[in-house]
Amino acid sequence: MSTPTDTLNRPLRDLRISLTDRCNFRCTYCMPRELFGAEHLFLPKRELLDFDEIERIARIAAGLGVTKLRLTGGEPLLRRDLDVLIARLAAVDGIDDICLTTNGSLLTEQRARELKAAGVNRVTLSLDAIDDARFKAINDVGFPASKVLAAVDNAVAAGLAPVKVNCVIQRGVNEDQILPMAEAFRHSGVVLRFIEYMDVGTSNGWRMDDVVPAREILATVRRRYAITRQPAAQPGETANRWHYDDGAGEIGIIASVSMPFCGGCTRARLSAIGELYTCLFGVHGRDLRTPLRAGASDAEIAAQLAGIWSARDDRYSEQRGEETARRRDGDADGRVEMSYIGG
Repeated sequence: MSTPTDTLNRPLRDLRISLTDRCNFRCTYCMPRELFGAEHLFLPKRELLDFDEIERIARIAAGLGVTKLRLTGGEPLLRRDLDVLIARLAAVDGIDDICLTTNGSLLTEQRARELKAAGVNRVTLSLDAIDDARFKAINDVGFPASKVLAAVDNAVAAGLAPVKVNCVIQRGVNEDQILPMAEAFRHSGVVLRFIEYMDVGTSNGWRMDDVVPAREILATVRRRYAITRQPAAQPGETANRWHYDDGAGEIGIIASVSMPFCGGCTRARLSAIGELYTCLFGVHGRDLRTPLRAGASDAEIAAQLAGIWSARDDRYSEQRGEETARRRDGDADGRVEMSYIGG
């Protein structure tokens, strides 16, 4: 089957696979403790796609033109025997890039080497402040920034490159960490990416006033360092790339709020229970698990996946505004949480 394109002529190239809805952090912008506390009921194991099902969907997606897989969560390293799944995904014809996004808390030297050996090409870690006290407050479990920095070193040593570090910037929370973060990763070979605070889900109480726009992040960096814009490395790239003029490396800025990039989006997202979402800001996913478990053939699953993509007209970020945000709050179902389908 040929690669499907959606109603805006965007091809399906990337599949982000959530392996679990669980996470050992309680970041205030993603899984706030007041909503994801001790009483929160996470998905039972039987509801999750098993490795056979994940591999099968990946293989079918590759047949439709997907070349890149990103494994997310929740926290994907909480999924047991992850290296076994990765080895199976790496063997799928047509898949040439497997990435993993993690908070770094479980990325030991040995784990990083195992991931590399299994077939992971690259990792992206999350670190929202270089200051330990600030980062502990954000993740709300007392995990220090120094341990994430150690995980970054482990990823670099294992060859999971280019290693990227994502930093979500929120006004009144950590905008004063922009320059310290930039300083920490200059000359390191690690690509630091600042991300505008986005209105994913409904649990984080997002307001436009809390967004530090890309232009302000850029101006903050430029107060200390000279940087020059670089062309995109590949179609559909999410980050605007900037190089330090003194050769100290690269930073990126992901500006989904102030400079949306929907026009180049080639990403679909698969939840841990097999629901396919065609937008990070989606409300309803399309169930692939039921036909999988009911005995549907590969051709039938491929036709369903292609049909979902072909009907896609998502461009939420280009339509975003205060009015859109207010409408979101009136939706009885709410928007899917980032912890459910990954970033």
